[in-house]
Amino acid sequence: MSTKKVKKAFCATLDFNIAKKIDVESTFIRALPGFSIVGMANQSIQESKDRIKSALLGIGFKFPSQKITINLSPSDIKKEGGHFDLVIALLIAFQQKSTISKDFFIFGELGLDGAVKATSAIFPILLSLARKYKNLSIMLPIDMIEKASQIKGLKIYGVSSLSEAIEFFQEKKYELPYKHEETKEFFDKKIEIDGVDYFYDLDFEFDFQDVKGQSFLKRALTISAAGMHNILLEGSPGCGKSMSIKRLRYILPPMSIEEILESCAYKSINQEDEKLSAKRAYRAPHHSSSKPSIFGGGSSKAMAGEAALAHNGILFFDELPHFSKQILESLREPLENHKVLISRVNNKIEYDTKFLFAAAQNPCPCGNLFSKVRECRCSDLEVARYKSRISDPILDRIDLYVLVDEDFSKKDTKSSLEMFKDVLKAFKIQKKRGQVQLNANLQEKELKKYCILDKSARDVLDTAINRYGLNQRSVSKILKISRTIADIDGSETVKKEYLLEALNYRKR
Repeated sequence: MSTKKVKKAFCATLDFNIAKKIDVESTFIRALPGFSIVGMANQSIQESKDRIKSALLGIGFKFPSQKITINLSPSDIKKEGGHFDLVIALLIAFQQKSTISKDFFIFGELGLDGAVKATSAIFPILLSLARKYKNLSIMLPIDMIEKASQIKGLKIYGVSSLSEAIEFFQEKKYELPYKHEETKEFFDKKIEIDGVDYFYDLDFEFDFQDVKGQSFLKRALTISAAGMHNILLEGSPGCGKSMSIKRLRYILPPMSIEEILESCAYKSINQEDEKLSAKRAYRAPHHSSSKPSIFGGGSSKAMAGEAALAHNGILFFDELPHFSKQILESLREPLENHKVLISRVNNKIEYDTKFLFAAAQNPCPCGNLFSKVRECRCSDLEVARYKSRISDPILDRIDLYVLVDEDFSKKDTKSSLEMFKDVLKAFKIQKKRGQVQLNANLQEKELKKYCILDKSARDVLDTAINRYGLNQRSVSKILKISRTIADIDGSETVKKEYLLEALNYRKR
């Protein structure tokens, strides 16, 4: 029995949230005609055989009276996804004549008519590969080319059909000087700071102009957005807590293209809508949600949970005390270290969770403790038990605590656009100051460098530490909030009035 020459090309698969390079090999063997794929290929790849046969027959390819064997290496990694179709079909088509350039990674699912289609797995794979390797040559479905071109370090060639892909390699078009059309701008609004572009969207689907009154609340939310500070709203039902948090998303700071791509990749892993958007993520799981749905998990595949999908955006917990104790205590790690680690027997998966945590709660089980028109029906014991569901370590990780009143008589028609202008002003100051992270995520060393207090502010802080018994984390929170308030006001130093306002947002 003789074996013909082995052909080889590259593809990749997602090993949880990391792309792994896969060598795709093919050979024709003198044996009874057949078609087999080996190398821990799951059902989605095994089903590709019928699609590949139909696509190849559609372009006039004649299958030889031999056994076709496709090997996906390394064999100890599970492979899945329809994006292996194109590379396998090309190896079969070129088995007896042309060769595929060794440098190419090839992705695409085939239709029965030979059309090359995109899959949700391709984009996160490309983003992960670009972080590992430099100057990669990629062939992928043509309808992905605009979005994929936003990823730096990739030479991208789009094809719409199998015949077009075959022609590309037969004519060696990849040897021509690489010319990529100017990257399409997906976003109309952007600012440039120190050579880096940041994008934003002025489409306010929900506008703060709809929130009547609530000047104090709007000021707190502006500060929260400007520094990405965690915030907790407490007030009676109907006072505008959830309504305001829904609008918070639209005044958040601009994002870099890297942040936009990260958010899109996490959505793609979970097979959600993967369109590029300058709007930051907004996730609001119900209080009945399970722990794996919020923090990620799964028996066969560790999917990203709500905390990871909120990366670079907002994670909103409405009715905070009604979430299970296990979920609330598990929030400590993502709030402190901005990571979620999912441990499995053979692997550990880490997701980034750098989000703004927003929460809302009633003051008591019936919700009427602070109401001016309704009577509270709760006993002191019930109120104490309700409040005790949220531990001090969790409250310690929330920067702004806001008591929301029911007074809507005050005329405050401040719009989202006006609030966003304040956020944008503070954002520019933080970035021009050289900060990689916004104020809420400053480390202690950075805090000392950027948060400079004048003498009167220092005296106020010392007095507050002694009077209220503030711990180190509380002092850091107050300094970060003060820095954000100063940025909104355009001040280089943190003054007394900024520090006093920051102290006003602490949990008493």
